[in-house]
Amino acid sequence: MVFDPSATNYSNLLEIFWNNHDPKIKCTRQYMSAIFYHNEEQKRLAEETFKVYEAKKGKVQTLVLPATTFYDAEDYHQKYLLQKHPFILNALELDPGPMLNNSHVATRLNGYVGGYGTLAAFEEELPRLKLDDRVAAYVRNAIARGSNVAC
Repeated sequence: MVFDPSATNYSNLLEIFWNNHDPKIKCTRQYMSAIFYHNEEQKRLAEETFKVYEAKKGKVQTLVLPATTFYDAEDYHQKYLLQKHPFILNALELDPGPMLNNSHVATRLNGYVGGYGTLAAFEEELPRLKLDDRVAAYVRNAIARGSNVAC
């Protein structure tokens, strides 16, 4: 994810983070739940939201860590959930690599087919995604089936 402070703020990102995954699941290091911060203010905000979430929901596995050098994952990890749907990749003429990694549409569809997003949200966003009817129908079915992604 690219963080654009002119479009949102760190507090909003933290809210999205806590509301859109289960931070109580313990995963291996490569799939761990983590919040990275770049300065003391971000660290304070991350730790505050961590405490609030843990008080409400119980023991959290999420780590709060300083941001250091970041390395992109290998291509086969990029848009991993979407790559389980070759029909969509073929229809959009996307192969693993830079085109897939940098595609906004692929990013959005990765979330929907992974169970992150509602049918109503998809329908609202659909005109901006510019999908043909077959791909839209396929994504609707994927959303209806749901996902059991954990780690």
